[in-house]
Amino acid sequence: MKTSIATVSLSGTLGEKLDAIAAAKFDAVEIFENDLVTFNGTPADGRNACRELGLDIVTLQPFRDFEGMPAGQRERAFARAERKFDTMQELGTDLLMICSNVSPESLGGIDRAAADLRELGERAARRGLRIAFEALAWGRHINDYRDAWEAVRRADHPAVGLVLDSFHILARGTDLSTIRSIPGDRIFLVQLADAPRLQMDYLSWSRHFRNFPGQGELPVLDFMRALQSTSYDDALSLEIFNDQFRAGSAHSVAIDGHRSLRFMMDQLGTSTLALPPRARAEGVSFIEFSADDQDAPRLEALLAGLGFRRAGQHRSKQVTRWTQGDINLVVNREKEGFAHSFNLVHGSAVCALGLAVGNAAQTFERATLLLDQPFHQAVGPGELDIPSVRGVGGSLIYFLDEASDLGRVWEIEFAPTGDTGNEAGLTRVDHISQSMQYDEMLSWLLFYTSLLDLDKVPPQEVADPGGLVRSQVIEAADGRVRFVLNASQSQRTQSSRFLSELFGSGVQHIALATHDLMATIAQLEKNGVRLLPIPENYYDDLEAKTDLSPDRLMALRAHNILYDREGDAEYLQVYTETFDQRFFFEIVQRIGYRGYGAVNAPVRLAAQARLSSPLPR
Repeated sequence: MKTSIATVSLSGTLGEKLDAIAAAKFDAVEIFENDLVTFNGTPADGRNACRELGLDIVTLQPFRDFEGMPAGQRERAFARAERKFDTMQELGTDLLMICSNVSPESLGGIDRAAADLRELGERAARRGLRIAFEALAWGRHINDYRDAWEAVRRADHPAVGLVLDSFHILARGTDLSTIRSIPGDRIFLVQLADAPRLQMDYLSWSRHFRNFPGQGELPVLDFMRALQSTSYDDALSLEIFNDQFRAGSAHSVAIDGHRSLRFMMDQLGTSTLALPPRARAEGVSFIEFSADDQDAPRLEALLAGLGFRRAGQHRSKQVTRWTQGDINLVVNREKEGFAHSFNLVHGSAVCALGLAVGNAAQTFERATLLLDQPFHQAVGPGELDIPSVRGVGGSLIYFLDEASDLGRVWEIEFAPTGDTGNEAGLTRVDHISQSMQYDEMLSWLLFYTSLLDLDKVPPQEVADPGGLVRSQVIEAADGRVRFVLNASQSQRTQSSRFLSELFGSGVQHIALATHDLMATIAQLEKNGVRLLPIPENYYDDLEAKTDLSPDRLMALRAHNILYDREGDAEYLQVYTETFDQRFFFEIVQRIGYRGYGAVNAPVRLAAQARLSSPLPR
């Protein structure tokens, strides 16, 4: 199918939007009327610009308040349509998209609408043009695609067809079965949009909160499966009204849009790109920190305090490997290369993640076909060329597997040191939390879920002393890989303050698992690790809410342990103090528990806020 996007979905001038759409490798574009009205050129100039960029023009849209108008206004509606036909012919498109009438003066009746559509279709056909009718979810008389189809069917004209828009159909919860009975050649255009589930009027919901397929909660795949029954084989066009998208980078949003279509068609089994399957996420192979000579000793002292031992020294670089259980942390002090460049911009922080996948080469191939940004740098003698792509905040994500030499990276690239450490019982990376700009969250959600076999968990709003933080979990079904994406519109939250300290998005905290938190804490305290102090009021409240024994409550209180319970499942967690306001570690023990202790997040955030510099006024 032809991929398309409406210009209304992007920021910028018409020329800037077209450049971004072409760069994102779309086949075609819908020209939104307002973009053409404000364009500094003629419709013919717009046609020529699209032609030079290799873009077809799917439609000019929207044409409003047409069908069912009283006699006097009816003639003016036809006169307006004739002017639009003039524009279409100069623009070089043969399709005018008509939205169902919302005017309070409009008259109801399917037969009346059909008569108007038939007459307009006759006028369009005389010019070699077509019209397509769409039911707006808030249309005055026609707000259901089934009524729109009946009007088109009764119009019975080859130049009159139907528009199916997933948002207008799915937002109302309309039954999809009728779609299967519509002949594919009577559907002239399909528009796609997803959205979060919200309790609000359809117009406001549509105008501000649409997003790309896979980023929301509507059953877009069900809609597409119904569409497949019609044998429709023309344009799939994204029409997204979203305040963040229209304020963001047109190029980035356009790439996300095309990525969403490729991912959707891959899920439906209709992709022509032969994408490898979503990568099975088998674990976190390593977490790499960039650090300068001043910060590296303090960071390595913290790692030693957490029970990690310096197990390896890179054979040719100033890079060390720290390990405990199945956890590998890398400290990179190089004075050139990616990590050094990252450090110059962001300071000492997590610069890369290594993910274990079933097949690293296939994962990288899928990433490039999904328009993810590949990364390459010079590989020295005896080093592995590990496939990687750009991740959050300009960081890297490396892909490793056990089926190739990538699974022997520590043996090949690192010399063992023979060092021992004071292990604290840490076993694996439980989850990684990344903070980002609010308008980036949907983009990175799509990045992860389209590339890796990860599932979305319903998002939550977490109270921070400086405002609300939106938290979105994505995780593998077996829990081997878990990411928590955090963002806030307030500049006063810990999440936003982190962005200021790091000069961008990135990993804010790393959760490490243990089978015995009390034993782990005992070793951490012996090693001199400072844990985040939790206020006494928390434990008074915990005592009131739970049936925990006095001895257990005393132990939790004495060691700053946060606690949550779901049925018989329990979650225990402690936090280190923040390293230079940049990142911190969480130590967790899960006893049959699948969540992330969200109920405790406000307590942790408040405790961290007290230790940080005063919040800005």
